[in-house]
Amino acid sequence: MPEHKVGTQEEFDAARERLLAEEKELTRRSDELARKRRELPWVAVEKDYRFETETGTKSLAQLFDGRSQLLIYHFMFGPAWEAGCPVCSSIADTIDPNALHLAARDVTMLLVSRAPVEKLQAYKQRMGWSLEWASAGLTDFNRDLGFTPHRGGAAPLPRRRDSCDREAER
Repeated sequence: MPEHKVGTQEEFDAARERLLAEEKELTRRSDELARKRRELPWVAVEKDYRFETETGTKSLAQLFDGRSQLLIYHFMFGPAWEAGCPVCSSIADTIDPNALHLAARDVTMLLVSRAPVEKLQAYKQRMGWSLEWASAGLTDFNRDLGFTPHRGGAAPLPRRRDSCDREAER
């Protein structure tokens, strides 16, 4: 077991108070950043993106499924992969039972990946999910929205890089 400082209750309380002040400042900064993100200008989507779904090819507008809002989770599952990203799978486990609540609030929730729709549907069945999943295939959708790096360059938007990205580059 690693060595760890043992102190008094008073030392703990003082250190915890200092940490709490830092945590509150971090929360304030995070809230401010979220506000700025919400204020970013919207950009019209003018490309005619097509997605393969369980029920056939659909346009981006058709993915809304009659609702006023569309919430897409970019699930990392590349065309050559045999399974989806483990972290994305864990997140989908949480999203799946909540999609019904979003639909009741005029929001269509779905996953979008680059893998062929047949692979996505097989993985969806294996995982026991019911939410909708579309394949952007080899379209520019993921790249244009900044979720897939451009060949030979960085992604057009800031994004988090994780182990699934590195795996996809191999």
